[in-house]
Amino acid sequence: MASRLNPYLNFRGNARQALEFYQSVFGGELRMNTFGEFGGREDATNDQIMHGQLETPSGYTIMGADTPPEMALNPGDNITVSLSGTDAAELRGYWTKLSTSGKINVPLEKQIWGDEFGACVDQFGIPWMVNIVAQQG
Repeated sequence: MASRLNPYLNFRGNARQALEFYQSVFGGELRMNTFGEFGGREDATNDQIMHGQLETPSGYTIMGADTPPEMALNPGDNITVSLSGTDAAELRGYWTKLSTSGKINVPLEKQIWGDEFGACVDQFGIPWMVNIVAQQG
């Protein structure tokens, strides 16, 4: 899989409804995972969306998730740029360049879903997420 760049939308408890709405607008295949599926939470957010991804027939990708209550969510600036794929060297290079003069919120390292993931804000205040898909085999 080549690397891809797409928007990542953040919600407060209504990611499922929003992503289903976008699917009704754009069509395509929608996959969603809850916090509970990954064992990450044992509270009211257990059934909320940890990660959702809509792949449309036109080639658009929209990702989104519910923001846990302990994290800030400010409507209007609740969009992050996502870089993902299997080319680990390419994605690590992007990570290094984006995070060096910025602020690292989540170090780029292996996560509970098996991929390497990191989140940072670049020197211009733009939030980025980098996800390196785990190699199967």
